[in-house]
Amino acid sequence: MESARNFLLILLAFLTFLLYNAWQEQNAPQQTEQASIESSLDALEVPPSSEPVNTISEPTEDLSSELPQSQTPVVQTEKVTSTQPVEVITDTLKVLISPNGGNLVSAELRNYKETLQEDAAPLNILENRNGRVFLALSGLFGQGAPDFKNNVAVYRSEKAKYELKDGEDKVEVNLYWNNASGVEYVKTLTFHRGQYVIDTKYTVVNKSAEKVANRMFTALKRDTLAVANQESTGIGMQSYVGPAYSTTESKYEKYDFEDLSEAPLNEQTQNGWVAILQHYFVTAWIPQSETVNKIDTTTKGLGKAGLAQIRITQDWQWINPDETGVFEAKLYVGPKIQDDLEKLSDGLELTVDYGFLWWIGQPIFALLLFLQKFAINWGVAIILVTVVIKMLLYPLARAQYRSFAKMRLLQPKMEAMKERYGDDRQQMSMKMMELYKKEKVNPLGGCFPLLIQMPVFIALYWVLMESVELRHAPFFLWIEDLAVKDPYFILPLLMGASMYLMQKMQPTSPTMDPMQQKMLQMMPVFMTVFFVFFPAGLVLYWLFNNLISIAQQLYITNQFNKEQEAKSKK
Repeated sequence: MESARNFLLILLAFLTFLLYNAWQEQNAPQQTEQASIESSLDALEVPPSSEPVNTISEPTEDLSSELPQSQTPVVQTEKVTSTQPVEVITDTLKVLISPNGGNLVSAELRNYKETLQEDAAPLNILENRNGRVFLALSGLFGQGAPDFKNNVAVYRSEKAKYELKDGEDKVEVNLYWNNASGVEYVKTLTFHRGQYVIDTKYTVVNKSAEKVANRMFTALKRDTLAVANQESTGIGMQSYVGPAYSTTESKYEKYDFEDLSEAPLNEQTQNGWVAILQHYFVTAWIPQSETVNKIDTTTKGLGKAGLAQIRITQDWQWINPDETGVFEAKLYVGPKIQDDLEKLSDGLELTVDYGFLWWIGQPIFALLLFLQKFAINWGVAIILVTVVIKMLLYPLARAQYRSFAKMRLLQPKMEAMKERYGDDRQQMSMKMMELYKKEKVNPLGGCFPLLIQMPVFIALYWVLMESVELRHAPFFLWIEDLAVKDPYFILPLLMGASMYLMQKMQPTSPTMDPMQQKMLQMMPVFMTVFFVFFPAGLVLYWLFNNLISIAQQLYITNQFNKEQEAKSKK
């Protein structure tokens, strides 16, 4: 009995430490490194400014050496760094498109706010301002192409502002550029109602006298400040921030910034995608080419002020005179909604990362999503999930509480042994094991159900931390966001009280060391302090888990006592 309690105590303390570190890391304040960021960006010709400006020379690698022979002459295009970006507004997105390369330099999610305040600004995913860089880049390689030898084309737009109007399902933005040889390039960005997907298409009309070859690249470039800040807070479980990709062999691979700097990625695959993940959101490029695609990475000045890029490049396509070539890709800039991501590309839904216990987290999330449809409240859905889990674990709970009841019946005999053998702990342990064997009592019977619940607890933590559906999800009264800590610490205090009551209902061994008894008595206090930093949704789960456990113990103990009374009357 003592060894079981010691093991349980150590396990609870260790897991609580990990969870506490994870929550602290996830909610640690961001440290600004403005000076070092700016110096790094200056080296890459990206000045911090109040307005998004795309002047990064892309690609970082000259691929002209891979070109087939007999191409159109090189056309040098003038770089413009102060042109006004094109604005596009839909029901879900507000983006800015730089004429330089026709790249997205800002993307606001109109249905997601930075904070819970009513006047809070929409969450901005892509940006190139105030020392922060996160860009979605695309272009065409090839002699005379818009992005040949880092000479980014300056596109013409039909309008300065586009807006999705009532009754419309989509809005198209056409950007135009011609080279001196008579090749026309049209970059079309299509935005859809209710979606975070942007269709990107290049239409190449070859009006020259020679055939041309082009290939499309799509890339994501981001500074590493957010990751540097996250890593500096300590070790433990935390939401992954960084690049990821997919190939034919692997549906989902994370390749963090540190690995990227040490060993640049170079993969060949059919289909595939590249992405950069952040908490609750993902930005991904999915090429619409069934030919072989190349995935590679580049870095500049990695560290607290570095930049990193992950890129996927489609195969070459020949375009004969008087013919048209088409290159296509999809850009996703939005929340990690698993159903939407799964429809876009195989494996993209795995960017909702539930950690090593994903095989538990996925069913929990599916159950949570199902119950929420009826509950219409994520907090109520969490309570219902707790009820379902406790029902599934009821056979184990029954064994646990019957074991407690049997141990309580043995208390007089154990007290007698203590008086008889005194300080002879070895003899006392032997006699207790004989008593357990004779009475058919398993001293570990009360520990196994608690150990089984810990993986569920950790998996639910990941579900609450990674599922964007619970971001800013209210419960009742003072709980306005189940994904952050209780602002008034009421739920942690209630949880601690319920844990204290549960502890009082459990039998204690008369041979337990007094110091261990004091540590166990202090466990509700320690857990209450730790749970202050946990998401309110997780504390809500543990509180109702305790309340249901108390009800189950009362019921099962009462049934056991009735059985014993019936036996004594026979």
